[in-house]
Amino acid sequence: MAYNLLKGKKGIIFGALDANSIAWKTAERVHEEGGTFVLTNAPIAMRMGQINELAEKTGSQIVPADATSTEDLDKLVSESMKILGGKIDFVLHSIGMSINVRKGRHYTDQNYDFSHKGWDVSALSFHRVMQSLFKADAMNEWGSIVALTYMAAQRSFPDYNDMADNKAYLESVARSFGYFFGKEKKVRVNTISQSPTPTTAGQGVKGFDGFISYAEQMSPLGNATALECADYTLTLFSDLTKKVTMQNLFHDGGFSNTGVSQEVMEKFQ
Repeated sequence: MAYNLLKGKKGIIFGALDANSIAWKTAERVHEEGGTFVLTNAPIAMRMGQINELAEKTGSQIVPADATSTEDLDKLVSESMKILGGKIDFVLHSIGMSINVRKGRHYTDQNYDFSHKGWDVSALSFHRVMQSLFKADAMNEWGSIVALTYMAAQRSFPDYNDMADNKAYLESVARSFGYFFGKEKKVRVNTISQSPTPTTAGQGVKGFDGFISYAEQMSPLGNATALECADYTLTLFSDLTKKVTMQNLFHDGGFSNTGVSQEVMEKFQ
């Protein structure tokens, strides 16, 4: 159902890889709600994914950018403003990867070159993106910047590995940069801590299927889907949440506040 929530709003969406990704679903929903945007991803991810199909479907242009390159991001910001015809109202940062996870390295046996690369892509990139936007004065007042995170930033999940550290850093950047973006440009910055979701990135985590069903049994409302996350993101892009900033917002069916559920108890009785 469309409400025209984002009519006339313009933005940049990072990280749409395929139809399973939250960024992809968000792009589709933003389009349905009247928003226009530029799609961006790393050149390698663009070769792997189907981003052209999404661009066609939503009438969007694609500007490739490596999120670890300040030069690429500065160029992305200026090109996006040209394409969209002015300043930007919303940005979605939906990027994350861990080479340690991909290569099966245990948390107690990290390859630090892998750790550094993963941190650069997953966490520092959020600061880089905002710094490029900030320096170019690219955001409209009351604009909204959202990054996707996970509760492993607060609690330990054995197989989430170094991505947990990356997410903790990402959430800290949202608070720290959110202060300056709010104070000087009236722009809000938030993170959404989403349920475990079967995206390409999520499925890389060992034991993921078991974990999804555990979270489902633990959450009073069940796990939030990628589409439901897209809907939640839209509310943060809209004018209905103007005073929400520097928050880490749990979108997880109540998982984060549940000590134990009846279903889980029954498995142990």
